[in-house]
Amino acid sequence: MTAPNTQPRKRIAVGITGSSGSIYAMDFLKRCPHDKFVVMSKWGKAVMKDELKLDDPSAAVAPYCKKLFADSDLTAPLASGTNDIDAFVIIPASTSTIGKIASGIGDTLITRTAAVCLKERRKIILCVRETPLSTITLRQCADLSSEGVVVMPISPPLYFVPTTVEEYVQGFVNRVLHHVGVNVGSGWRSEELE
Repeated sequence: MTAPNTQPRKRIAVGITGSSGSIYAMDFLKRCPHDKFVVMSKWGKAVMKDELKLDDPSAAVAPYCKKLFADSDLTAPLASGTNDIDAFVIIPASTSTIGKIASGIGDTLITRTAAVCLKERRKIILCVRETPLSTITLRQCADLSSEGVVVMPISPPLYFVPTTVEEYVQGFVNRVLHHVGVNVGSGWRSEELE
C-alpha cells in the first residue's frame, strides 16, 4: 500500500506550444498532482488535435487543470508578477517560443508568463522538442540557462528499458515531475545510495 501524497500543493503554469510532442504534455497534466494553469497556443491546439486525434484539445485538457487560459489573453493573472506561481513548464517548447523568450518578447500569454518568471526569478522548465537544433537556438538556450531556466530537451531515458510508448513518455515526464517537486519513486540504482 502506498502512502498518500503529502506533498504541499503548488501552482504550476503549463504552456503547450506548436512543437511536436503533445503526448508529453498530456502525460504531465495527468500525472502532476499540483494545481495546473494551462495556456495552449493556437498551434499547440492544432498539433495536439492531430497527434492525439482529439476533436477538442481544450476539452481534453480541462479535466486535468484548474484553469485554462487563452494564449491571446494578456490580462490573465499569469501575466502579472503580483501572482505567485511555483514553476512554469513549457511542454513541448517550440524553438520559435524559445527565441521569443530569449529575446524578451512577451506578445502572447505563454511568452509573457515566461518574461514574468524571468524577472521574478521563478522556475521555468523548457521541454525542447526539436532536432537538430540550430546554433541560434543553442545560443538562446544557453542564454536562458544562464538566467536559471532549466532546459530539458525531450530525450527520454532508456536505462529503465521501456517496453511501451507510455513507459517511454513517462520516463521523460518523470524527470520533469521531479523538477517541480513531485516524488516519482526511486531513481536509477538508487538502492546503492541507501
